[in-house]
Amino acid sequence: MAQKPQTNRDVTIVHLMRHGEVHNPHGILYGRLPDYHLSELGLKMAERVADHLAGRDITHVVSSPLERAQETATPIADRHGLEIATDDRLIEAENIFQGKTFGVGDGSLKNPTHWKHLTNPFKPSWGEPYIEQVVRMMGALGAARDAARGHEAVCVSHQLPIWVTRSFVERRRLWHDPRNRQCSLASLTTFTYEGDKIVSVGYSEPARDLLPAKLAGKTQNKSFGA
Repeated sequence: MAQKPQTNRDVTIVHLMRHGEVHNPHGILYGRLPDYHLSELGLKMAERVADHLAGRDITHVVSSPLERAQETATPIADRHGLEIATDDRLIEAENIFQGKTFGVGDGSLKNPTHWKHLTNPFKPSWGEPYIEQVVRMMGALGAARDAARGHEAVCVSHQLPIWVTRSFVERRRLWHDPRNRQCSLASLTTFTYEGDKIVSVGYSEPARDLLPAKLAGKTQNKSFGA
C-alpha cells in the first residue's frame, strides 16, 4: 500500500523560548530561586517577541513555573487569547551554586570547599546532569506538540536546558563551553515536527536589537545556566 503523503495537518511547530532579561543587580546565580522577575528591559523583550509571533498560528503557550518565564509568556498568551499552561519540566537546571555569585574574585570559586563540585564538566558535577535535562525537556516538547497538533506552540524555558535539548536533537555532545551557547535572551529555538518526528531546527532573535551591545549576537551568560 502506498504511503499517505504528508499534509499541513501533519506539521506542528514548537518554539522553545528563553525568558527575557531578569532584574538581578547583585549578579546572583538565581537558578530556581523564587522572586526573580523580568527587568524593565526584559518586559520589553517579551513584548517584542509577542509582536513577532502575533501573526503565527499559536494555539498553546506553556511555561516553566519560575516567575521570569511566566512573565515572558504572558504577552504571547495575551496576543492569542490563551491561558498559560505550566510544565515543571521546563524549569531551570538545578545548580549547587544557586544563590551565590559565581567566579574567582569575590565569587563562590574563591572558597576551596566549592572546588570539589567542578571535578567533572562532562556530567556536570555542579548540578543536574545534562542527559536528565534532555529527558525532561523532550517530554515537555512532546506534550506541547500534542497540545498544538497541526498548529504552533510556545514553551518558555531557560538557557541551559534549551541549549542541551537543541544539542541532543542536532546530535552534538551535551558537554560544552557555556560561552558558545547560541541562546540569547528572548530567543526562539524552533522545532518543526512532521507527525512525531523533528525534521528541522531553527533559531532566531526577535529582540536582538534590545540586547546590550556587548551581548548582541553572542552568548548571554558565561556561567552555568541562566
